[in-house]
Amino acid sequence: MSVFMDLNLNYTTDKSRMRSLIETAAHLGFSTVAINHVFEPTAKKKQRTCCLCGNTCLCLPQGRSRPIRVLNRLTVVMSDSSHFRPNAAEYRGFDLLAVQPTTEKLFHAACMLYEVDIICVSVTEKLPFFFKRAPVNGAVGRGVVFEVSYSAAIRDSTRRRYTIANAVSLMESCRGKNVILSSAAEKPLEIRGPYDITNLGLLFGLSDADAKDAVSTTCRSVVLHAETRKLASGIIYTMKSCTESSTPAAKRAKPHLT
Repeated sequence: MSVFMDLNLNYTTDKSRMRSLIETAAHLGFSTVAINHVFEPTAKKKQRTCCLCGNTCLCLPQGRSRPIRVLNRLTVVMSDSSHFRPNAAEYRGFDLLAVQPTTEKLFHAACMLYEVDIICVSVTEKLPFFFKRAPVNGAVGRGVVFEVSYSAAIRDSTRRRYTIANAVSLMESCRGKNVILSSAAEKPLEIRGPYDITNLGLLFGLSDADAKDAVSTTCRSVVLHAETRKLASGIIYTMKSCTESSTPAAKRAKPHLT
């Protein structure tokens, strides 16, 4: 059974609306969602990173089989390299870390250098650059995923064209690998079910298997990547059992049957 995730529900200070978003996602079959705090620094005035609002104030709704899991996510909209501070203490309180680069240079740096989990693709305007396979393949090799959100396509016909055009351009470069589809919903009516999103992925140029992975397996990989990043390194080790003999199996004496 697939575990579906929507890793982008826009944060709002309205607790009732936030709860409605989570409840709708749970009823549609999502087992995990991420509340997205968008931070857009400006050069004219210094801004502080938004404070982390815990989920303890929200009574988590029941999913299909268990209470839905709610994560916190920070998305930094970058128009300058100084806007992303990898060692900032404010970033540590978030489960997922994403960036949305607005220039080709920043996109290349996000793919090859920045320790992030998600690179967001803008869907509200035509991208000022083309996706190149070298940085895209570099991001795929590092376990970083690309995100395309679909709620903007629901709100406006012009943004719908930008969403499809930018998504298709991305799929041509990454060939459907390491892509997640999320809602970026501000209202409950903007959330779609997992199988509707899978069909939307086909429109973007994903294969049937990659479209399904974009709301399930790849999302799970993002969560695991974030946990590893926060621990600085992931280590797997094995220990030989003391009960095992050091003598090769071929040279061991065969037991005598009585």
